[in-house]
Amino acid sequence: MSNANNLSKIDEKIQYHLKEKLAYGYSDMNSHNSFSQITAIVVDDDIDTLDIFCEYLALYQFRIVGKAYNGEKVAELYSKFKPDVVFLDVMMIDYDGIYALEQIRKVNPEAIVIMVTADLTKDTSDKLEHLHASAIIYKPYDIKNIINTVENIIGTKRNTELIFNKYFQETRMIQK
Repeated sequence: MSNANNLSKIDEKIQYHLKEKLAYGYSDMNSHNSFSQITAIVVDDDIDTLDIFCEYLALYQFRIVGKAYNGEKVAELYSKFKPDVVFLDVMMIDYDGIYALEQIRKVNPEAIVIMVTADLTKDTSDKLEHLHASAIIYKPYDIKNIINTVENIIGTKRNTELIFNKYFQETRMIQK
């Protein structure tokens, strides 16, 4: 399928989701209040895809703090903005998503990095697993799948932090 056809179908999906949100007075988005706090960097070498992906996320109250068109400067963006999540296209000209993931892991081994790809090869899957990608979203993507993935990852991370903090506080109280 051509890029123009893909973009047309994606645009139709965005319009559908926007109409759905307007029809329900944004009520389901408000149930995602935690997303109003979620910051993201989005990286894709296709400008139209990047913009559409950001629009999707904005519908769910993500705050986009950075955009890039290749993986070259992503670690710098990550260091500057320290986003909650990074969405990285895997296949990009020049500096690909695997390069960017490697660079982010050097800055923060625990960063939440969700890879977005149409590449279903075992080699790519193995590389992403080795670099501890937080999740892989396959194109064509569904926004609800992306939102569920982020909810699961961020929810698990926040629960782990709460448990650790509670344990740390209890340990300090016992030591006093």
